[in-house]
Amino acid sequence: MSQHRHPGAPGHAGAVPALPDLPEATVARLPEYLRALHNLADTGHETVSSEGLANAVGVNSAKLRKDLSHLGSYGTRGVGYDVALLIEQIESVLGLTQCRSVALVGVGNLGHALAGYDGFASRGFRIAALFDADPSRVGEQINGLVVRHVDELPRVAVEELISIGVIATPAPAAQAVADQLVAVGVTSILNFAPCVLSVPEGVDVRKVDLAIELQILSFHEHRKASLTALPGTPGAALTALPGGLAATDTQEAIGT
Repeated sequence: MSQHRHPGAPGHAGAVPALPDLPEATVARLPEYLRALHNLADTGHETVSSEGLANAVGVNSAKLRKDLSHLGSYGTRGVGYDVALLIEQIESVLGLTQCRSVALVGVGNLGHALAGYDGFASRGFRIAALFDADPSRVGEQINGLVVRHVDELPRVAVEELISIGVIATPAPAAQAVADQLVAVGVTSILNFAPCVLSVPEGVDVRKVDLAIELQILSFHEHRKASLTALPGTPGAALTALPGGLAATDTQEAIGT
């Protein structure tokens, strides 16, 4: 999704500092670099080579160096990158120098787990409010927060200066929740509901669909299995293809 900056948007006081125009792929990798850098700092490392950081993240070092060059960070030949300085640079670009208040809507099994996760605070986020429409959930206490009815969202969002909304509701309720979040000025939404949200221009939505991720892994498992079953060998499976044709799994994998 495109990164939109809105000076003076609800919940954000003052002008927004100029930021480098980063490629989306680079933005997606910066949090991974940051996590690896925090691990290095926690284990006492003061510097890290581009190769070492790239290996820790799982990317090639040339791509890492190009990503970090967008931040004006080039490291020092023979020394590498200053870990503390690079953490500071990445956190600044990601807007993590201030603690951002998050509203979580939907405290079913997934939402309950998210609400109870302590790792957000150490990365610059505060779960400030929990909401649900189920009367049996309202009043429940999770990790020190009381679940409120979703009807209270407009008032609480203003009081808590909510800047990010997390939707963990069933799919049929997700759009209405997104509309409520947008109506109170929230322009960043993390959506765990298995549906596509319709939002106005200027609202950023990140979608996390665990079933889709599992289906992608299933494809890779299917492909690996097909590549080990050579054509003509005993046990090579035949797979029906669209149009009524049949091919071995290996043929399906390579498109012959």
